[in-house]
Amino acid sequence: MIPDDDPSRSLTVAHPDAPGTTYVSLVGNTYAMLVTGAQTDGRYCLIEMRVPDGGGPPPHRHDFEEMFTVLEGEIEFTFRGEKHTVAAGSTINIPANAPHNFRNASGAPARMLCMCTPAGQDEYFLRIGDVVAGKDAPPPQLSQEEVAERRRRAAELAPAYRSEFL
Repeated sequence: MIPDDDPSRSLTVAHPDAPGTTYVSLVGNTYAMLVTGAQTDGRYCLIEMRVPDGGGPPPHRHDFEEMFTVLEGEIEFTFRGEKHTVAAGSTINIPANAPHNFRNASGAPARMLCMCTPAGQDEYFLRIGDVVAGKDAPPPQLSQEEVAERRRRAAELAPAYRSEFL
């Protein structure tokens, strides 16, 4: 049986240029929190990722599903040690627990959507990154100590967000 409608939950319309969108600078990338776990009752989150040439996270894995749709440019995904170049218009799914990372090695900026289910990655990024003014805002100029502090915080919080750096 399908449960009754929950009128306390509202329609969500997301656009990266909408007022109120939160942008986070993380490892040189800029992430727009489009649909948060708070809006989906924790079911999923949707993040727009702007990845400059050379950008991307270190190898990691987590116990939730992650799906990427490349909107502009191309991204090199390393999945279980094998590299795959994914161009605009393509969608890939990273199964839970699989080692992976991505990198923009194209020589040009790239943009993609990332959906995580269940949600939580949105909160993690907000806790380890730096909120910036907008999608085109430059990343903050961090000292070596600040970079080390961000890395320490990311590693420390990773288990709480069901993630592991490799």
